[in-house]
Amino acid sequence: QLQLVESGGGLVRPGGSLRLSCVASGVTRDYYGIGWFRQAPGKEREGVSCISNSDGSTYYATSVKGRFTISRDSAKNTVYLQMNSLKPEDTSVYYCAIAPTFNLCALTRYEDWGQGTQVTVSS
Repeated sequence: QLQLVESGGGLVRPGGSLRLSCVASGVTRDYYGIGWFRQAPGKEREGVSCISNSDGSTYYATSVKGRFTISRDSAKNTVYLQMNSLKPEDTSVYYCAIAPTFNLCALTRYEDWGQGTQVTVSS
């Protein structure tokens, strides 16, 4: 059974950094889109950053460009999100997800989701 498990969330002060990890297990089919999404209370889920599992192409939401970096280790079925210069508005539950094809962070294309990890940015 496919399972995505996120880790690395927590409480951090503004300007701080966190590194999120997502490990996929029970993978029985190819997938080419891997992404990080977030959802704050009362808001819609949004794409943060996504990466192609074939050629490493990346997408970043405008709000995180220059601060977040997505990377993957295909051999370990793991994707990372390095988050620097964190702001209070980055506070959300962060989810990883996979898709059979890479189509940037098109939400509806991502079929399998983790349970999420909470990131709180506060002084």
